[in-house]
Amino acid sequence: MIEFKLKSDYIELIRLLKTVGISETGGHAKLMVEDGIVHVNGKKESRKRAKLRRGDIVEVMGQEIKIL
Repeated sequence: MIEFKLKSDYIELIRLLKTVGISETGGHAKLMVEDGIVHVNGKKESRKRAKLRRGDIVEVMGQEIKIL
């Protein structure tokens, strides 16, 4: 599991995917969300700019990212 420590109140989903290295570009991150392979707290997430906060767990391509 990847642990990501927030430096503000939230981070947008596509930015998180780029920051932790799951996606190389913002465009690729958007496609991942559009393709339905990104889940937040166990539910498919279709909002590219969903605001993630402490305690959220993102699952994508067999990896989990916990927001701290």
